[in-house]
Amino acid sequence: MDVQLLKSLSEARGISGQESAVRQVVLDAIDGHAEQIRIETLGSITAVKSGTGERRLRVMIAAHMDEIGFMVAGVDGDGLVRFVNVGGVDDRILPGLRVKIGTNGISGVVVWTPIHLNRDQTVVKMSSLRIDIGASSKDDANSRVKLGDMIVFDTSFAELGDQMVRGKAFDDRAGCSLLIDVLRGGPYPVDILAAFTVQEEIGLRGAQVAAQFFQPDVAFVLEGTTANDIPNPLREMDDQDEPNPTCCVLGGPVISIMDRSLIVDPRMFNFLKTTAEKHEIPYQFKTQLGGGTDGGMIHLANSGVMTGVISLPCRYIHSPAALLHRADYDHALQLIQAALQDIDDSVVRR
Repeated sequence: MDVQLLKSLSEARGISGQESAVRQVVLDAIDGHAEQIRIETLGSITAVKSGTGERRLRVMIAAHMDEIGFMVAGVDGDGLVRFVNVGGVDDRILPGLRVKIGTNGISGVVVWTPIHLNRDQTVVKMSSLRIDIGASSKDDANSRVKLGDMIVFDTSFAELGDQMVRGKAFDDRAGCSLLIDVLRGGPYPVDILAAFTVQEEIGLRGAQVAAQFFQPDVAFVLEGTTANDIPNPLREMDDQDEPNPTCCVLGGPVISIMDRSLIVDPRMFNFLKTTAEKHEIPYQFKTQLGGGTDGGMIHLANSGVMTGVISLPCRYIHSPAALLHRADYDHALQLIQAALQDIDDSVVRR
């Protein structure tokens, strides 16, 4: 793991549709490691790393640059900022959180009407939340922020001991970091078609365009996913085991079976599983069938593309402080690189 690279990716601000800062980090990181680098109309980066020619397969690998966040929807008369979500956010984590607004990074804090005035409201609703930027009036606030400004969590990347890292947007900046490491590695017997996509969190849009452009033979998606191996007070009170957590930190890369956007072809699933076992790489399965990835669009492109998904297990994903273990990252990189070395027509062709 290149910790400094992941830090730069994590701390870059880029909600869906406003990924320019992240895009620049990626462009700097892949310079000299790929050819045919281009920025397509929606904003995704596409790049090619030519293989040795040993196998005539064109393998697309996708990771999305955008993060969940918010957008300025207006300003109240008292100078508090109204906002709407961009992507899936749990409203319960928001009150009291620090945020940054716009490209200038205006600081703010999410506020809620005092609890004694909300005795009948037991569930936090985003519509009742505002952002306080310290403005004295509506005019003052409007001089600092504007309608449509992006809003992201105000958080810093940090190393927690020797093995864990903390940061925002590991979904999917950790996947972007993996894809950069793939491009920096090699040589590979197949051609790598890299896509750092946009607007995944609101509809997998960049992936659709990139897959149509590349017309790959096969594809992999690199993602961050939920690790549910977290303390459960109710379980501890009842002295019961947690039933079937989605996946866990230190369990290795997560091989998807199915989600709401994609059923992984059994040949691809078995290939990834067999590859992990062959190279003695720990792995786990994603048993929660909710959510979706860029694979949902890629596998439908052109006449259909066999697509596999490899994810990094992250605690507290879609929050200001996701946690990722270095070993899971390193094992995920080993798995995707081994898959690129081993894949051939027998996996792809019917």
